[in-house]
Amino acid sequence: MKAGRRFRVELTDAQARLAQQSADVCRAVWNTGLEQRREYRRRGGWMNYHEQAHELVEAKKEHTWLAEAPSHCLQQALRDLDEACRRHGTFTVRWRSARRWAPSLRFPEGSQIKLEKLNRGKSQVKLPKLGWVKFRASRCLDGETIRSATLTREGAQWFVSLLVDDGKTTPAAHIAPGAKIGVDRGVVVAVATSAGDLFDRVFITAGERRRALVLQRKLSRAAKGSANRNKTRDALGKLRARERRRRQDFCVKTAHRLAQANAVVVLEKLRVRSMTGRARPVADPVAPGRYFPNGGSAKPESTDELRVVMGIL
Repeated sequence: MKAGRRFRVELTDAQARLAQQSADVCRAVWNTGLEQRREYRRRGGWMNYHEQAHELVEAKKEHTWLAEAPSHCLQQALRDLDEACRRHGTFTVRWRSARRWAPSLRFPEGSQIKLEKLNRGKSQVKLPKLGWVKFRASRCLDGETIRSATLTREGAQWFVSLLVDDGKTTPAAHIAPGAKIGVDRGVVVAVATSAGDLFDRVFITAGERRRALVLQRKLSRAAKGSANRNKTRDALGKLRARERRRRQDFCVKTAHRLAQANAVVVLEKLRVRSMTGRARPVADPVAPGRYFPNGGSAKPESTDELRVVMGIL
């Protein structure tokens, strides 16, 4: 089976600059390809991957900065764009903004990627044009074949995600073929099952919440483009990234627990963003400055109260 392995890499200054430049080139190729596809659709035509890949080769002769990035990464960006347009529609696919999009580049050719173990806790992987990149081997990769690699930057740190083939086969049948369960996503508690189990955890501590509030106030007072603003934004980004990793860890472990114990897992399609959003206030025409009650305080405030509502206690 194919599985993912993620490690934090230790790039040199030259490798970090080259990785950032290559990611910027991939983003430019994505945006240019998307603009070209939208223009073709406005005229009633269609542009596919093969035509854009051919034009990319011609564009490299005219624009030398395109040749600085690995060619396979640029071709993979066009493949991802082609798949996204076919699946979601050309005008639904979003642009990759320099501020909101995390810089990343994917190396699709596993034959060009080499892995070497340095010692008990360190290993290195060889990526095209970047050379040997060291990383902390938090798990063993012996006996696994690398299919592709993706280099992504989160804040000031770079991470490599290796798609490997671990040699395992999918079981013919589930360990509990008759087990089934329903899952409901909530606001107060993350996951509630039909068996009465509630899964949740704290993603940010009280101290981190106070720290984030202080940084947000400091960021609002900092001058745009100043060094203090960049420093504050980086510190706030570290807090948000820590919270995001905790949420991702909780989601993966909870999904694994449910899928391992049940053959069928039924999810209710909910609009969580609308559930967590603040209700729009409606002004009272009789009393200026007052608003009608919107029931915003009617939601359960604690886990115990939610258990009472569900009839568990």
